[in-house]
Amino acid sequence: MLVDWLDLTLEERAPASHEGRLPSARYIIHAPGVLELLPDAAKPQARACVFSAGIHGNETAPIELLGDVLARLEAGLLKVGAPILIILGNLPAIRLGQRFCSTNLNRLFQRELTVEGDEPGRARELMAAVDGFYARHSQPRLHYDLHTAIRDSQYPRFAVEPFDDDVATNPEQWRWMAGAGLQAVLHQHQHSWTFSHYSKHYHQAQAFTLELGRVHAFGNNELAVLQPMRALLEALIAGDEPQEKNPGNMVFFQVAHELMRESEDFALCFPDDTPNFSEFDVGTRLARDASAGDFTVSDAPLAVVFPNAKVEIGARAALLARKISSPNQ
Repeated sequence: MLVDWLDLTLEERAPASHEGRLPSARYIIHAPGVLELLPDAAKPQARACVFSAGIHGNETAPIELLGDVLARLEAGLLKVGAPILIILGNLPAIRLGQRFCSTNLNRLFQRELTVEGDEPGRARELMAAVDGFYARHSQPRLHYDLHTAIRDSQYPRFAVEPFDDDVATNPEQWRWMAGAGLQAVLHQHQHSWTFSHYSKHYHQAQAFTLELGRVHAFGNNELAVLQPMRALLEALIAGDEPQEKNPGNMVFFQVAHELMRESEDFALCFPDDTPNFSEFDVGTRLARDASAGDFTVSDAPLAVVFPNAKVEIGARAALLARKISSPNQ
């Protein structure tokens, strides 16, 4: 049934039942693309975990990864030992194979949201699902929002740590991520209203956006390289402690500046195929904007992450970051 749930959701068909049993748990389908796994007995070290994918509809590898995990659950190869909420985000965009339909869903996770439309409505539905899930469970809270990037990267698998001065990251997270094959971490510098930020800011969860390679169509993803990430997810689903490695092998970055598109006459001053984390020297012009003027690197070199000149006016066109020392382990 769990694999059927994934297929039925993507094909926009209703399941025969919204509840059912697994060998070690029961499941509840709360809404389209929202599945909860409830263990018969949660292990003492269990976390209340949210695993989301498809917040951008063309990012298919995490969806396929979760599909593999659900298949192993249904086959009895994996038992549920923790409460788990699995979310498929922007369902119409997933079906169309595009990033979003009207606006970027991953900028809308804010309780004060007032705009209307399909993606704002879905943001409200997903915020309510997360609110209800964390209210039902007392375990430590965790949220991994799984993505792939639209371009190549110097570090293809990396984590984005949302900003919130009131919620410290547990050092075990860096060890788990290193064990899961992540290569870099980007620390955000201000509130950004992404889905992972929502769980961290409003629910004090350990929450991260995890970038797991580059965007590809369904069936074209290299899932073998993501097996360490699958092992991390499966350990958390089982309520076990994940494999750890030395996070000193990852490279850590701190966002120093956001490039914003302020006008129609806007351009990034480097090639469209520039990989994430490419570094630019002092004196390099990175952007021009008819309203904001030029942006030129000053003081020290900057690495560019998530550059996209085609964003809406008023939206972020790139993050600029600098390397920092790794945090305490």
